[in-house]
Amino acid sequence: MTPAANVPRAMLWMLASGLLFTGLNALLRTLAQQLDPFVTQFLRYAAGALVMLPFIWRAGLAAYRPKGLSGQLWRGAVHTAGLMLWFVAVPRVPLAEMTALGFTTPLFIMLGAILFLGERMVAARWIAALVGFAGVLVVVAPGLSGGGGPYGFVMLAASPLFAASFLITKALTRRDSPQVIVVWQALTVTLFSMPLALLAWTWPTPTQWALFLLSGVIGSAGHFCLTRAMSLADLSATQPVKFLELLWASLVGFAIWSDVPGTATLLGGAIIFASTSWIARREARLRREATA
Repeated sequence: MTPAANVPRAMLWMLASGLLFTGLNALLRTLAQQLDPFVTQFLRYAAGALVMLPFIWRAGLAAYRPKGLSGQLWRGAVHTAGLMLWFVAVPRVPLAEMTALGFTTPLFIMLGAILFLGERMVAARWIAALVGFAGVLVVVAPGLSGGGGPYGFVMLAASPLFAASFLITKALTRRDSPQVIVVWQALTVTLFSMPLALLAWTWPTPTQWALFLLSGVIGSAGHFCLTRAMSLADLSATQPVKFLELLWASLVGFAIWSDVPGTATLLGGAIIFASTSWIARREARLRREATA
C-alpha cells in the first residue's frame, strides 16, 4: 500500500488508542488519589510488563529482542520523565482539563516530525490540528482559573516530553515491530520508575492490585494501537484524531462522576469533531486517488 492508502487505517488505530487511553486515565487518576503517584506509575507499567509475559513466553525471547537497545532505553527514559510530571499532577487535575492539556502534545509531535524525522509539511493537517486545538481552548476557556491550579502547568510541561517519546517511537517503528516496542516500553519505564517508587512504597489493597492489572491490559493495548498507527502513516497525519479524546473524556466524566458537559464543552467538541472529520475525509479521498 502507498503511504496515502495507509492513512485512514492509521487514523482508526489512533482512534482506538484514544478510547483506551481515556479509560486508562480515569482509572489511573483514581489510583493516584489513593496511593503515592510514583508508586502508581511504577505499578501501572510493571503490570503492563506482566500482562505481556504470556506473549513473550509463547513467541520466545528472541522474537522480542530489539534491533537497537539504545533507542529503546532512550525512549523509556524520556517517557519516564514525562510520566513523573504527569503522575504528580493527575490526582489534582480534573479529567476534562487533563485531557485538554494533553492535546498540546500533537502540536509538539507535528513540529518535531518535520524538524527531526524529515516528514513533509502538509498544510491541511496543520489546519486540522490548529482548528482542533482552538476547540480545546473553547472548552477550557471558562475555567482558565484552572481547576488544577499550578498542577495544570506541571501537566502541561509533560507534553513536550511525551512528544519526544512519540517521535522516538516513530523512529523505532522503522526497525522494530509494535509488539517489541510496547514490551520494551513497559520494561524500561518499570526499571526507571522503581527507585522513586521504593522511596514512597505503600502496599496496595487486593482491589488496587486488580485495578493495576487491568491498567496494564488497557495500557498495553492502547500503546499497541498507538504504535501500530505510527507504523502505518506519518505522525502529522494521525494527530488530529487525538482531539476526539475530549469527547470520550466528557462521556467518561459523566458516566463515573456525573459531570455534565457545559455549553463550552459541547461547542468545543463540535469544532474538534468537524476538524477531525474533515481531515479524515480528505485523507480518504487521497487514498482513493492514489489507488485509482
